[in-house]
This record gives sequence, structure tokens and C-alpha cells, in this order.
Amino acid sequence: MKIAVLGNQARAMSNFWTVLLRCMTAAGHEVLCLIPHSGAVDDPVWEDTLVAAGARLVHYRLDRKGLNPLRDLFCIFDLWRIFRRERPDRLFAYAIKPVIYGSLAAAVAGAPDRAGRSLMITGLGYAFEGDSLPKRLLMFLAGFLYRLAFSLSGLVLFQNGDDRNLFARLGILPASGKVMLCKGTGVDLGRFTFCPQALGAPLFLYVGRLVAAKGLREFMAAARLTRTRYPQAIFRIVGPPEPGPGGVPLQEVLAAQAAGDVEYLGESPDVRPHLEAARALVLPSYREGSPVSPLEAMACGRAVLAADAPGSREVVIHGVTGFLSPPGDVKALAADMESLIKDAGLAAEMGRRGRAFVEKEYDAVKVAGDLLQQIGVKG
Repeated sequence: MKIAVLGNQARAMSNFWTVLLRCMTAAGHEVLCLIPHSGAVDDPVWEDTLVAAGARLVHYRLDRKGLNPLRDLFCIFDLWRIFRRERPDRLFAYAIKPVIYGSLAAAVAGAPDRAGRSLMITGLGYAFEGDSLPKRLLMFLAGFLYRLAFSLSGLVLFQNGDDRNLFARLGILPASGKVMLCKGTGVDLGRFTFCPQALGAPLFLYVGRLVAAKGLREFMAAARLTRTRYPQAIFRIVGPPEPGPGGVPLQEVLAAQAAGDVEYLGESPDVRPHLEAARALVLPSYREGSPVSPLEAMACGRAVLAADAPGSREVVIHGVTGFLSPPGDVKALAADMESLIKDAGLAAEMGRRGRAFVEKEYDAVKVAGDLLQQIGVKG
């Protein structure tokens, strides 16, 4: 079987879907990774990882964050041409533009057929924040395009029940076709291994793009508040700047660093050393699909502090593997940080429970096997 895996970034596909690709190729399937070539200096590194997993790369044009309709037409045309030439038996697409434009291009090309098109909603992001008139208009447009894409596909997968229920309330779900829940990408337990909690000053780590909706400003504010009582505590940010809508300006993060509140380390090709140095991972995100960074942290034996929000509440067990605080509540987040500063043993125990939880529920090999069954591919 020839399977087209359609994503919006080589780095993301390499980080999150390598185990799935290996499972596909190990089962004897031909796998095409459809990704844009961004021109970033690290693109070859991520692409080499995909090739090492047994996939063949096919590039197409994509403006990930832009709203230029002409550029989006180029994207659809490229995908249509690829589908006509390659004639894949299955399409697995994730992320908003690949989901929408991939299903449209496949429908026009007639390959794969409707039953062979599977779409995964990995998170709702900026388009569904809806806290201003422009965002509400964008949400209306995104809803219309999602509805069209779903009508052209045989399976829609959601990573959490909150996103599925929201789409149902908005009338976006397809009248026909299957809608199912899945566990996202899981975590590679062979790569993210358990390690004892680091000694020394308590270190709290944020891993992710510099995006407001991921709770970055709440993290910085909680760090500032906590350091007034515990100046020995360290707060680090690892992740790339976000030039698109919803990004927190890099200057704002650097100002917090200059004030002594946080340390900004920029983007890292490997987060494991940062997790090993941390007492806890912090992700105060307003909404996620199935967040990967908490799972990676738990796999390494680290407690997780997150917002009690869609996606995060599925992977963090309050009081067991970490703490959940009300979204946007800086004081509650700071209080959870204080609890782990005062009780390093509690943080270590939460980390051990987190590792056991991930082993049972989110092993990437098992998650990939379940997903292959859902999309109708023999594993």
C-alpha cells in the first residue's frame, strides 16, 4: 500500500511522527512524506530523519501562517499534481492547512478515494480563540473550510473529546463518515528515558513556541511572582520565536530575561538535556490537542504543571503526575510551583507516576499501532 503522510513542517513530522513512519515501512508499505521545504538551515537534518525512517520525501509549496489566497491556491495545485502522479492508496493529513487543502486536492485528483482519506485535528490554535472580531471571522472561515474537508474524507480523528464536542456544537462535524478519538503521537519511550531528579536549585521549564495561547506570559508572570519568595528558583524557556499571529514578541521574552525572571535558551534540537535538568515542566496552555511536551517530560520522570484546559487535562492527572491550575490564573500556577519548590520528594514521586502512566497509555509504538488500525492500514 502507498501511504501519503501530509504535514506542514519537516521538523514537526520528524519530532512527532517518526515512530508511525517506522511502523508503516516495517509493515511493508511505501510511505511518502509530503512536506514544504522552508529553506531553514536545519531542514536537511529533519528530512534526513524522515528518510532514515524509510520514507520518500516529496516537497510542495506552503505558507504555514499566511492568509494569502493566491499562495494557498499554489499549495492546492502542488498537492493535486502530487496526488495525480503518485496515486496513493491512503492519505493521512494533520495540521489545519494540510487537512483542508490536502482533502480538497485529493478529491479533485481522485486519489486516494474518499474512504482512504484520514484527517487528524492536532489542535485548534489561533483560528478558534474567538476573543475578537477578526478572530471570530477567522473561526467562521476555518469552520466552513473544515466542514468542506470533512465532507470529502472518510475519517476524522480528534486528539481530545473537548475539540470534538466543540466542532459538534459549531455544526462542523460531517453528516456521514467516521469521527473517532485517538491519542495523538504518543511518546518514544526508547528516546525519552527515565532519569532521576536533578539535584540543586529547583528549575521550571517551558518548552514550546513563543505563543501567547500556550500560556507563555502566565509562565513569565508566575516566575516573577515566585522568585520574590524563592530567588534560588530557575525558570527557563526553550523554543523558537513565533512570527505569526498570536506570537509573543521576542523582545518581551528578552525583557523578562533582562529583569532576571527567566532564562531564554532559544530553540533546541534536543530537549532531553533540558528535561533532565528540570524539576518540572510547565505548560499553562489555554488549549491543546494531545500535548507532546508533557508526555516527554513524564517519560523522563518529571512532574508537569499545566492549565486545566482541553488536551492538557487528558494527559496530566491532577495531584498524581502534576498539578492542573485554572487557565490564566498566575497566582494558582505560582502556588503549584511553590509546592514543588518546598517538596522535592513530591516532584520526584509525581515524575515516577508520570513515567508509569506514559508507559501504560502513551507508548508511541502502541499509539501508532492503534492509529494504523483506525485509518485502515495493516500494521
